[in-house]
Amino acid sequence: MFNIIERFINKMTKDDVNNFAISKNIYLSDSELDYTYNFIKKNYKTMLQNPKLFDINRYRSIYTSENFAKISKVYQEYFQKYANYL
Repeated sequence: MFNIIERFINKMTKDDVNNFAISKNIYLSDSELDYTYNFIKKNYKTMLQNPKLFDINRYRSIYTSENFAKISKVYQEYFQKYANYL
């Protein structure tokens, strides 16, 4: 499973991140998009290995309050849906 994710992350572009966000009705500013893209590229392994230790609230100041609320909701939905696979 991790090999599939690693291959996806290695090919992932900022447009992929932005398109996913837009599909969830999240419109990231350029700085939010840059931060999100770089964060995923650098931290996805840690997040996958320790998903219960990941505290999304630490990143609240990076995003507008509206975007953070939406991101937090999407994160919780996906965590609940896929936690058993991690």
